[in-house]
Amino acid sequence: MSAASEGPTPGFLVWRLSMKWRVAVDRALAPLGLTHAQYSLLASLLGLERAGQRPSQRQLADHTGLEALYVSKLARALETAGLVERTRDAADTRAVRLALTDRGREAAGRAVTVVQQLVDRLLAPLGGLEGWRTEVLVRELTALIDAPLDAPSDVPLTPPTEE
Repeated sequence: MSAASEGPTPGFLVWRLSMKWRVAVDRALAPLGLTHAQYSLLASLLGLERAGQRPSQRQLADHTGLEALYVSKLARALETAGLVERTRDAADTRAVRLALTDRGREAAGRAVTVVQQLVDRLLAPLGGLEGWRTEVLVRELTALIDAPLDAPSDVPLTPPTEE
């Protein structure tokens, strides 16, 4: 029996951790009237704006890993709430550019503070946000995220047959 079959698979653990963190973020942001998905959009917009960018919905979808249709739905809801401004791109009328309103910038800033405190608590077993084990985890997760889904691999997708 291989070591991999003795316990949970890496995929299962990543899924469980992502669900645990999503629930924790949803609970932490509830008093601010935001969901984890809304936070992802607002915090990403805040970071991109600080870098001098005004992304399109497609660019924000690529940045967050969310589906473009979902980003569009979230952006419309956040626009209705007065947190995001959506405008047609003058150069490409198919594209919709996103920006935080003053109210959205304030809400995003508060939410980022809440989530940073939460993440520091969630990462306490690894030494918190500044821990060396967290740095290693971030590098490893980044490597997995950056790997293309269709990358060639030396690992077969089907188990070898026993002869």
